[in-house]
Amino acid sequence: MDSCLTGHRRGPRGADSTLPALSRDSPANAGYQSWLALGQLDQFPAGQTRLTTYRHPSANPSDGETANIPCWVRNVDDKTFQVFAINCAHLGCPVRWFPQSGLFMCPCHGGAYYEDGSRASGPPERGLFEYHYKIEHGKLLIQPGEMPTAGAPTAP
Repeated sequence: MDSCLTGHRRGPRGADSTLPALSRDSPANAGYQSWLALGQLDQFPAGQTRLTTYRHPSANPSDGETANIPCWVRNVDDKTFQVFAINCAHLGCPVRWFPQSGLFMCPCHGGAYYEDGSRASGPPERGLFEYHYKIEHGKLLIQPGEMPTAGAPTAP
């Protein structure tokens, strides 16, 4: 089943007008299904976790810096990667990586995650959200897609 985004807005003098429906497969949403390069593999050394950013796939020039989306890249062993959304799974605050303890920590409510993104302690009920990734021509690519949020169902 294809989900659509629709909406209503108030026109002049309060008259309703319907906004066009955007199908998940529409050209306007094509960026969500594309693969975006995060960088060359050598930017992400084995055994380390690094912060990087990508440009939101449907960004407009007027979006400025707000369209640059940060994420954490963990290079497990030069063959296996994990790419985490920066947002805590509790309420979306940005998590920080602490290599000394091997933990991601959320400053808002004390959520903690292990280096593999799984929940360690605190209010989050689950681990960090992960992006799908692939390696092509020496580059690490992610599919930004539709990242789940703490309030969104994860199963159909």
